[in-house]
Amino acid sequence: MSFVVAVRALCEFTAKCGDLDLRFTPAPSALEGIEGHAVVAKRRGAGYEAEIALVGTHRELTVRGRADGYDASLNRLEEVKTYRGELDAMPGNHRALHWAQARLYAHLLCQARGLERIEVALVYFEIGSQKETVLSETHDASSLEAFFNEQCERFMQWAAQEHAHRTARDAALRALEFPHGTFRNGQRELAVAVYRAARDGAVLMAQAPTGIGKTLATIFPVLKACAEQHVDRLFFLTAKTPGRALALDAIDVLRSNTGVETLPLRTLELVARDKACEHPDKACHGESCPLARGFYDRLPAARGAALTERRLDRQTVRDVALAHDVCPYYLAQELARWVDIVVGDYNYYYDASALLYALTRAHEWRVAVLVDEAHNLLERGRKMYTASLERPALLGALKVAPDSLKKPLRRLQREWSALDRTQEQRYTVHAEIPPKLVFAAQNLIGAVTDQLAEDASAIDDAMRRFFFDVLHFVTLAEQFDDHSIFDSTVSNEAHTSGRSGPRARTTSTLCVRNVVPAAFLAERHAAAHATVMFSGTLSPTHFYRDTLGLPDATRVLDVEGPFRPEQLTVRVCAQVSTRWRDRERSLAPIVELIAKQYETLPGNYLGFVSSFDYLERVGALLRAQHPGLPVWMQSPGMNESQRDAFLARFRSGERGVGLAVLGGAFSEGVDLAGDRLIGVFIATLGLPQVNDVNEQMRLAMQAKFGNGYDYAYLYPGLQKVVQAAGRVVRTEQDIGVLHLIDDRYRRPEVRRLLPRWWRVQ
Repeated sequence: MSFVVAVRALCEFTAKCGDLDLRFTPAPSALEGIEGHAVVAKRRGAGYEAEIALVGTHRELTVRGRADGYDASLNRLEEVKTYRGELDAMPGNHRALHWAQARLYAHLLCQARGLERIEVALVYFEIGSQKETVLSETHDASSLEAFFNEQCERFMQWAAQEHAHRTARDAALRALEFPHGTFRNGQRELAVAVYRAARDGAVLMAQAPTGIGKTLATIFPVLKACAEQHVDRLFFLTAKTPGRALALDAIDVLRSNTGVETLPLRTLELVARDKACEHPDKACHGESCPLARGFYDRLPAARGAALTERRLDRQTVRDVALAHDVCPYYLAQELARWVDIVVGDYNYYYDASALLYALTRAHEWRVAVLVDEAHNLLERGRKMYTASLERPALLGALKVAPDSLKKPLRRLQREWSALDRTQEQRYTVHAEIPPKLVFAAQNLIGAVTDQLAEDASAIDDAMRRFFFDVLHFVTLAEQFDDHSIFDSTVSNEAHTSGRSGPRARTTSTLCVRNVVPAAFLAERHAAAHATVMFSGTLSPTHFYRDTLGLPDATRVLDVEGPFRPEQLTVRVCAQVSTRWRDRERSLAPIVELIAKQYETLPGNYLGFVSSFDYLERVGALLRAQHPGLPVWMQSPGMNESQRDAFLARFRSGERGVGLAVLGGAFSEGVDLAGDRLIGVFIATLGLPQVNDVNEQMRLAMQAKFGNGYDYAYLYPGLQKVVQAAGRVVRTEQDIGVLHLIDDRYRRPEVRRLLPRWWRVQ
């Protein structure tokens, strides 16, 4: 049994102490940090050594790292840290961590060169002023060795425990059998392809029908690959909360229905900060929140207690955290380093500041990333890599900004106004982001950073929010390319000014709008050992490969599935047009079709239309003309309990029609098996609305792929239709009916995008 650990990772495990402090403090960029280290090294004498590779051992532990510098003439080892602002403002626990790193490097150097004593120095380099502050202490080799051994022993105890866990886990996974004895039709084919991708370090795009058990068929083979050391850990990523619940339940099935008595498999659910926070009225630092105070002092006990649990879902993590007086959200973030499976939202791996991606890179993990309902990643990826600036937010920041920030804010305002003056229409796409605008935004970031370093309390919440918006905007502006567009929207809003009463005021929004997230997502795919994108709708494959940044060598699987054409009666109502111009005259035939189907075969049905306005009109007419037919409707902004109440109406043996918006909360991830749902009406093609933004996205994709209309409208629309239709037949015993209401469903280019097993009448 042997272990290898980096000096920094060792110290972060053994030497972190004190409060959790998430107050924003200005920190140098990675490039500024590299440049700062170079400046310090250049100031030293000719014999100064920089970036010294060092390695040492303690029993079975090997510790590696690079010391920043050593001055032989002074016999001084230096650990260089770059920062901004006042050094006195640096939290004490940061300083303690820095000293621990310096002492470990000093020991490794003494051991390598036979030194009996050495001076150990922390060199703090302030980026703005280029000023150095040197703190030093002198140690003999024996005291440094004792410190090194102490840190290693603390880590070794944990590492030995983790090694025992991994050994037991792999042995149990080798004996793991598929919990249901036999696979469903198509399920084995999917599982085999996923296993081979995990074994070979490949990317797989798998389209498989809704209802065959994709969650279990993807998790099980990756765990078998873990047992054979092809993969270290598994990330199961979902777009919505129900997907997380399905994954956690599937893992519970593996535990309870297999021949392994106790499956030592740690599974962690990551949830959003606003859902995990116990004190939303308090700031994330020890002076405000009691669960942040002394967080790192209590973390080891909390971490140890948590990892005795197998299912670390939201409630379990909360219970452990509160028992040890630590923050549940940040305890979960720490636990992500030590579990076997993480179940969470897409953003934890694919966002620009994603936790799981950062951990994978830092620790060089071999991870398998399973992306559930992967068709959603396109729209989610676009949102992750889009940034907007609102003129009212700038004006609000100007009102509360300290004097030191007025000038850079007004400079940004001038450049913004100059761009507005060139705009003759409400919506305009610009060929480039004006360099002067970007420079003004960068200048504001620098000014705010300096202000935060000097006195963070001078920054109001409105100013802080606008600052983060500008940071995101500049980050994407600096990466601007043909994967995005830069647009500005000018609008008039009413406001009251003194005695004059309401009058119009021109305002505008600037947006770096991502169209194709492929360039950003590709880096994430490359960092994973294996990636599996799976969904019931990943057709056509070239569309998703192009937009999601999948490599040319991506493996493609299209699973036939277990369903028979006779299970689903598919009827096209081609006498109706649901185009916007035909909405009014479409209402009556839609209502009559729903009522006639219900009269012929009473039961539970779902009806989908394209908008809430359309929904209200269909629902009102249905209730007016058929008052005896039970109808319930989705409403905008439904919370979790309201969504649950909507679905609760679909009880076995009940009867009625639920109306919802296509692409909303009830279009996918909803499992209404048996007679809980016997039919679906879809009165739309699901095409995105034709507007200025979507038309520009069409043009951008036309230029990039040569198929702009299909990429912007047809493919995304039909994907929503197929997903919604998949609510009807969930098992091999289900029987139902699907009504596709629009004359365009007769078109060949539309029919080609419908599932092959459908027999359309």
